[in-house]
Amino acid sequence: MTISDYYQILGLPFSSSVNDIKKAYRQKARLYHPDINPSPEARDKFILATEAYEFLIANHERITANDEAYRQAMDNWKKYRQDRSKQRARAYARASYVRFKKTKFYKTTRIFDGTTIIFSLVLSIMIVIYTIIGYIYRLAHPLPDPEMPTIVVFLMLLTLGMTFVVVSLIYLKAYIETSKKPRKKA
Repeated sequence: MTISDYYQILGLPFSSSVNDIKKAYRQKARLYHPDINPSPEARDKFILATEAYEFLIANHERITANDEAYRQAMDNWKKYRQDRSKQRARAYARASYVRFKKTKFYKTTRIFDGTTIIFSLVLSIMIVIYTIIGYIYRLAHPLPDPEMPTIVVFLMLLTLGMTFVVVSLIYLKAYIETSKKPRKKA
């Protein structure tokens, strides 16, 4: 397999970040895990997705460095990690989805995702707060030039900050919903 095949398996462009790779892998794992998808091709697609994920995560920095580092990474991968990844993917495919979700492999991606969402929410709230405080401060303490702060700039920054807050909250809600354990009916 080539690197473009691995990106294609996960449905990602070549310029994807580590976070994008992790998110795409979780989506493919949910879609193709044999406990969830009874299709005969699902098991093989799950194994391919796991193989692609492991290669891209292990070699992400080398892939983006230069051609020689890329060739070296591909050679090393083909010799060692490919068989190991397939063995691990087969083990995950045999495991129940509930057990798979308890693996270190899956939990790491969930922790990283949650941290990113919380960070983006805090950052977006800070944008809104500093926009409001900055505008009020500028009105109270004008600069020596005769120009007052424009309401257009204030509204643009406030809209941008509020957009970030809303998007962060949507992602947080989705993250919480996928993290909830199903309740057993009594």
